[in-house]
Amino acid sequence: MTSKRLLGTLAAALAVAAPAVPAVAADAAAPLLWYEFDETSGSVVADSSGNGHDGTLTGGTWDEGLRLDGVDDYVDLPDDLLAGLDAITVTAEVYIEPDQASPYFIYGLGNSSGSWGNGYLFTTGNGYRTAISTCHWTCEQNTGSGADLARGTWNHLAYTLADGTAVLYLNGQEVARNEAVTTVPGDIGSGATAANYLGRSLYSGDRYLHGRFADFRIYDGALAAADIGGLAAHLSAEKAAEDAAAIDLGDTGAVTADLDLPDQGANGSQITWASSDPAVIAPDGTVTRPAMEESDAEVTLTATVVLGTVQRQRDFTATVLAEYDDEEAVALDAGAVAIPNLDDVRSSIHLPTEGANGSTITWKSNKPGVIGTDGIVHRDEPGGRTYKVKLTATVERSGEKRKLHFTATVPPLPAEADYTGYFFTYFTGEGTPTGEQVYGALSDGDDPLSFTELNRDADGTARPILTSDQGEQGVRDPFLIRSPEGDRFFLIATDLKINGNGDWNRAQRHGSLSIMVWESDDLVNWSEGRLVQVSPENAGATWAPEAYWDPEQDAYVVFWASPLFATDDHSDGFYHRMMYATTRDFVHFSEAQVWVDQGYSTIDSTMIEDDGTYYRFTKDERSNSASTPCGKFILAETATSLAPDAEWEFLADCIGSGAISAGEGPLVFKSNTEDKWYLFIDEFGGRGYVPFATTDLASGEWTPVAEYDLPASPRHGTVVPITAAEYERLQTAW
Repeated sequence: MTSKRLLGTLAAALAVAAPAVPAVAADAAAPLLWYEFDETSGSVVADSSGNGHDGTLTGGTWDEGLRLDGVDDYVDLPDDLLAGLDAITVTAEVYIEPDQASPYFIYGLGNSSGSWGNGYLFTTGNGYRTAISTCHWTCEQNTGSGADLARGTWNHLAYTLADGTAVLYLNGQEVARNEAVTTVPGDIGSGATAANYLGRSLYSGDRYLHGRFADFRIYDGALAAADIGGLAAHLSAEKAAEDAAAIDLGDTGAVTADLDLPDQGANGSQITWASSDPAVIAPDGTVTRPAMEESDAEVTLTATVVLGTVQRQRDFTATVLAEYDDEEAVALDAGAVAIPNLDDVRSSIHLPTEGANGSTITWKSNKPGVIGTDGIVHRDEPGGRTYKVKLTATVERSGEKRKLHFTATVPPLPAEADYTGYFFTYFTGEGTPTGEQVYGALSDGDDPLSFTELNRDADGTARPILTSDQGEQGVRDPFLIRSPEGDRFFLIATDLKINGNGDWNRAQRHGSLSIMVWESDDLVNWSEGRLVQVSPENAGATWAPEAYWDPEQDAYVVFWASPLFATDDHSDGFYHRMMYATTRDFVHFSEAQVWVDQGYSTIDSTMIEDDGTYYRFTKDERSNSASTPCGKFILAETATSLAPDAEWEFLADCIGSGAISAGEGPLVFKSNTEDKWYLFIDEFGGRGYVPFATTDLASGEWTPVAEYDLPASPRHGTVVPITAAEYERLQTAW
């Protein structure tokens, strides 16, 4: 049976030899039920198996298959389909619309009982899995891939169960296996099943399927993997070609470092590699450059993409440069030396001491009292001199040298000014196309609990003040920090876009390793945004970055949450650690290291200092239960140093419990007018940010604020005290 839609032509574009698509094995069982969805009208879904198992369509549209609207459309299958079955195969060719709401079933075979299922076999695309149960969710025996089904594309799904082993397939490729299933389909309802549906869950609170069906089958028995591959081949051929075409090794014309050779495609294909010269580029991507006296080496890398019974191949040519001689190495390392904001140096700067090609870099300053050779900057007093400082870098390897000369401009410190208002930066959520950008609000005078949105349309609708066109083209969790000197600002944020895909699993396993960075001297005029990778390659994502200036290290401590994985394809289980790096310019970062590892997920840390003590607030990401009553609430800790090995002491937990249903994304700031601090906690899924207050940080006790007026839908952000001049600039600009 051929799917009723145009198949892609990517395979033809690849210069490869495609194997013949195998047919389903001749001895494969005939279907017990087979819907081809080739009707053009009516409410009867004809069974092509010859067994008379026609279905009844409620709603729906016949359009080269069956379309379901996600509201109330579904197919009702005949009762008792599972009676007497000791083994089963269920296959479906399905298209899930990008706006599919969760939770949802693709199909469910069994019984309903009030708001609970009462024995069933179902498949869902959320964390793609199939479950069999003789009661409800507490009895489920799951076979799951751990990854959400891709939306906006056709997929072939299959599940087989026989002799206690269940296997889950996606586009002909096995993606999960459970060898300890103790239930057989005929056990469900003792053979009596009155709720057998396509596009509808057996739980009354779940969503209907918004998508399309092109094929659906049930077999009495478990088909072999080759048979599943044959059924899926028309789709897996297209998707394997897509995965082959999508492989991007970057510029391979001048390779000097190991290559990252992907082992899995976006459609679930497995990718293996062969090399024409493994001594230069090994199949795992390890590069061994020819010696200096040898010629550059040209290597052909061949990717074999396997999806089910289909293979595709693609060749790549890489030129591996011979090792640089000393002159070349010094020239390259000298060319890489750059100092950001050299014409307006306001904080300590990064002066590199090593080049990427083995050179050493030493520095001299003609005014070491202004800029030292360690990059520490001392500005003149307010109203004082602006200095021109000449910096000389000597780049050297094995006696080969090159000198570089830089002139830095260092203005005096700004005049001190009292804070007389607050600037609030935030995002509004993934529910709208522009919600994952940076929004701003200005306090009503010096009131820390009342804000007016900036950049509003004529109808009062707030628009973002900063947007990203880089990376994932979405920014979440914007964090704003003022430099220690007071006259430069950095805004950093999560590089993530969920709107339009809803794929949280991908975001956590294969999300961006970078953060977005903007700079400003006045809070109104901002630099172009830039992406900077801070997380290691074994991280799945970089979430909710924040920063704090540490005078002991003369650097910003930057921290964020990342899931870390042991496998290259990030398919293993995970939990979030808080990560840590330092920077002086938000361009050059130290190597990331684990800062907090509780053995379970902790995220969304924020900090404030008072009288030499640092107070850190972190979300406990565990489920809220009798054994973990502080799960989904805020933990407070204290320390007297921001060094990576500093000891943090417990202060309080369960912050927010009793006042909000759950909390995340805490932000903390001090009142401009009194010894009082505010902690805003996001009651996610509820009211959004809810303010709490205390007059004693060391007590760990926070009281919810009764009256407040925050912007509409503010999510994880920052409140920064500002001066009267800064307040006026923001008010005028926006």
